[in-house]
Amino acid sequence: MKDEKRFLVEVGMKDLPFPIKVASKGNSDGQATIANISINARIMHEFEAGWIDKFIQVVHQHRDRIGTKSLRDNIADYVKELKASTVRIDFEYPYFIEKRTPVSKEKCLVKYQCGFSAKVPSIDGKSRVFFKMAIPCITTYPASDPQKTAGLFGQLSVVAIETESQKDVYPEDLVELVDRHALSPVYSFLTQEDQEFAINKIHTERKTSVVMLDEIREELARNRSLDFYSVNCSNFGMLHSHSTMIGTEKSMWVPFSGYEDTDV
Repeated sequence: MKDEKRFLVEVGMKDLPFPIKVASKGNSDGQATIANISINARIMHEFEAGWIDKFIQVVHQHRDRIGTKSLRDNIADYVKELKASTVRIDFEYPYFIEKRTPVSKEKCLVKYQCGFSAKVPSIDGKSRVFFKMAIPCITTYPASDPQKTAGLFGQLSVVAIETESQKDVYPEDLVELVDRHALSPVYSFLTQEDQEFAINKIHTERKTSVVMLDEIREELARNRSLDFYSVNCSNFGMLHSHSTMIGTEKSMWVPFSGYEDTDV
């Protein structure tokens, strides 16, 4: 008779809220946050009943500082403890960055949504770790007309960057990259003079999401430490109920000759 206890099954769990510390450029101990953790694994049926307890036990053991290197090392523990052939684990969490407003230089904390994904595609496969981040900013609405008085106006754009690297890619660097190429960054607080400055810039300067995305892509392409990147931009025009999207990712044919090594 067929041994009903010996076959592979897919098991998973979604959105386990859990306190962790994540890699931070400004804090060597990491930034404390609350992550929603999800996992998908292929395990033997005979182990199915107790897999969730084993998984949460490993999460407790590795919550001190979640980063690229630690996840690459620790995912082997998930494979071992779950007796799994494949594992994927996702950490989705808010990350706060202190920024200064453009004119008054007031400090404000801005929240960004980040995530780590670590996966081993097979028993003998190499683990891969991806870091992703969503960064809101302001770009020029494409239908606005610079030839008309007050004809330029802005739209909310959300730039989603995903990277794969052998070392940590810090949220602070990605935010600085997007803010540098956007028409305007976003803030959690603005004084009156800051608001006037931002509004004037939006109505007098033009930077579309297409131009911004291409500039961001060019900088990412020059970074030799990135094994992979993708960058997508969702645009929320104030005149429509829908959003638009543009995106690109690293291709093997992108030449590096003539490029200098850069950080993110």
